[in-house]
Amino acid sequence: MAGQTLIELRDVSVRLGGREVVTHVDLKVHRGEILTLIGPNGAGKTTLARTLLGILKPSTGTVLADTGARIGYVPQRMQIEAALPLTVRKLLSLTRAHREEEMIQSLAEVGAAHLLDRQAAELSGGEYQRVLLARALLGTPDLLILDEPTRGIDFAGQSALYDLLATIRRDRGCAILLISHDLHVVMAASDRVICVNGHVCCEGAPEAVTSDPAYVALFGPGHAESLAVFKHHHDHVHDVSGHVHGEDGSHV
Repeated sequence: MAGQTLIELRDVSVRLGGREVVTHVDLKVHRGEILTLIGPNGAGKTTLARTLLGILKPSTGTVLADTGARIGYVPQRMQIEAALPLTVRKLLSLTRAHREEEMIQSLAEVGAAHLLDRQAAELSGGEYQRVLLARALLGTPDLLILDEPTRGIDFAGQSALYDLLATIRRDRGCAILLISHDLHVVMAASDRVICVNGHVCCEGAPEAVTSDPAYVALFGPGHAESLAVFKHHHDHVHDVSGHVHGEDGSHV
């Protein structure tokens, strides 16, 4: 049911290494929305995501979730050693066995079915990110959490990934929580944005957040003025590696 609260943090604070990383945070993720957490390095974005996942326990406050809610997670860093013989097939089944048809279907959904028997360490940044997304989708999540999903991907690949996430949201009806410094593109991909810096500075629609005094104070007036809030409409497509093709398949 789009719009209903799927999971929320109520007055949550998290202490790590003797330091309070986030303080008195209220945060709701609604079913079917694309929500983005933005903020500077060390602002507590990943801490909040790990708290939603149950990896971290709040020092104060409460985490509330719908009964049986399933969460898929694409971490910020999941490095594969180049010398480690790990195929995509094995990567998808590291923590839970899956039938081959399930793996192929999940990879196909993200445009990467042909990568099933490739070595994970040999994939491009865009290909690897799609494989990790396919891995998260195998659990049929109600919420997808992606931490810095465009890390190491060029602009065309970023646009392709955000287009893909919009399609997944449309087809599956799942909520998506993005954590990113890629403000120019991520703003366009979001229904709602929450700006954090140890606490919630401001939140709302992307256009409202960029003009909020708290956002301007955090990122500077020059950045706020130059930030393009736009929707990614185009008459071309991006393949799994981020290459651009016309709708008829020709190179652009």
